[in-house]
Amino acid sequence: MSRTRPLWLLAGGTAVAALMVGAGGYVLVKPYLMPPDFEGPGSGTVTVEIDEGATAGEIASVLAGAGVVASARSFIRVTEEQARESSLRPGRFRLRRGMSAAEALELLTAPESRLVRRVVVPEGLRLPELLDRLAAGTGMRRAGFARAAADRERLGLPSYARSAEGFLFPATYEVEPGMTPEDLLAAMVERYKRAAAELDLEARAARRRLTPLEAVTVASILQAEGGRDADYPKIARVIYNRIKAGTPLQLDTTVLYAQRRRTLRVTDKDTEVRSPYNTYRRRGVPPGPIANPGEKALRAALHPDQGDWLWFVTIDPEHRITKFTDKESEFVRYREDLNSYLGTR
Repeated sequence: MSRTRPLWLLAGGTAVAALMVGAGGYVLVKPYLMPPDFEGPGSGTVTVEIDEGATAGEIASVLAGAGVVASARSFIRVTEEQARESSLRPGRFRLRRGMSAAEALELLTAPESRLVRRVVVPEGLRLPELLDRLAAGTGMRRAGFARAAADRERLGLPSYARSAEGFLFPATYEVEPGMTPEDLLAAMVERYKRAAAELDLEARAARRRLTPLEAVTVASILQAEGGRDADYPKIARVIYNRIKAGTPLQLDTTVLYAQRRRTLRVTDKDTEVRSPYNTYRRRGVPPGPIANPGEKALRAALHPDQGDWLWFVTIDPEHRITKFTDKESEFVRYREDLNSYLGTR
């Protein structure tokens, strides 16, 4: 004799089974629907490093491993919800432990959280001084910078450059994690190239019957003379007037470069130094830059003022007061004013 179960019992059993399957499924998918997440902004500090090209998932794993977020999935979820994966950047970041995923994402995309070293390279530094500055500002070894500076081809120097001197553009540079001395110097050369292109340096130098190297060399002299920015075009005119007249430039800055010295006092004996950079003994522009010029000096070398000046003297270096003249008697008087300032009269 067969026995049948009531329909309501069958239906009830099916419902219970479905409920059990549903409950088990929820337990399985809960970490994806509601992944573990901290609450609030967190506390303390922790530094994390995000590699170039890292995906949101890889970044999430780094954050979870450092204890910044409760789970990688929570960070992925909030990143997807806010469609901000494209806002994520490589670098080192200062975050906090125990942060909500939303707080972590917000802080990770805030510029102030990104830890980068910035090194400021002022105008007018000579190559050895510039390498010292970079080593001190980046924490990298100076020897590495010296080796990189000697590799003309790998730095991407322009064809007319004899060395890195003059072509490491002064500016503020950000030093990313993993950056090498060669990377930084190459970035400086690239920045010079952009400035040269914007100034149309090669074409404008040719109009003045200068090679590009000579134009950069003149700019380096203007920068080294240390006057006010407004004086650069006037100093350039003095240089070009003296070249046209066949008169030696007679610049103390080039003599000091030859001697590897920094001083305001140059003696007659100093001007006898045997060097192609001694513009007291050698006519024309020196064989190469004596410093690394900035954009204003480069522009002035290409756009000199109009005037008949043949001499200039910075009579008050502290206040950068420079006098210009086309009369030798006035020049002698200006030199006496400078000697008085220096206490060497």
